[in-house]
Amino acid sequence: MDQQKIKEAVRLFLEGIGEDPEREGLLETPDRVARMCEEIFGGLTQDAAGPLSKQFSVAHSDLILEKDITFFSCCEHHLLPFYGKAHIAYIPDGKVAGLSKLARTVEVFAKRPQIQEQLTIQIADALMDHLHPKGVMIVIEAEHMCMTMRGIKKPGSKTVTIAKRGSFEQNPSLQDNVLQMIRA
Repeated sequence: MDQQKIKEAVRLFLEGIGEDPEREGLLETPDRVARMCEEIFGGLTQDAAGPLSKQFSVAHSDLILEKDITFFSCCEHHLLPFYGKAHIAYIPDGKVAGLSKLARTVEVFAKRPQIQEQLTIQIADALMDHLHPKGVMIVIEAEHMCMTMRGIKKPGSKTVTIAKRGSFEQNPSLQDNVLQMIRA
C-alpha cells in the first residue's frame, strides 16, 4: 500500500469536510488511518490458496459445518463497515481443511473493499477450487453501516447471502439441514 498517498488523501478529506488537519486531535490522524488501511484491507495482497493448502486426508464424506465465524469488511460503495457471521458447510471428497483455515479464508476476502454478495461467492469458489469438496454452502449474515448510519437509517437490519456449489445446488434437503444447523 502507498502509505503516503493514503496520508495525503486523509488530509484532503479532512479539509474537504471543513476540518483543520493541523488541529491537535487530528495531527496524527492521517498516519493512524494509513496504518489502519494495512490492517483492514490486508486481504488485497493475500490469496486463499495459502490457508487452504493445509489439508488432511479423511475417509468419510459427512457434512462439516463451521458456523459463526465473525468477520468485518468494508463496503466498496460507501467505504463504511459491514460485519457479521459467516457459516461454511462442505462435504469433503477425501480432504478437509484445518478449521482455523476456514476462518482465515473468510478473512482473506473480508479484508478487501467489497460487497457482501461477492464475498459470499468468493469464499464458496475458493473452497471449491482449493479443497475440491463434493459441495459447499456459504451463508453470510451481516449488518451494513451504510444502512444503519446513513441513507435509510435502519439499525439492526441484516442482509443474508447464500452461495451453493456442487452437491448443495440441487439438494434442498441438504440446504435445509445446513440452515437448521446454523440456527441450532
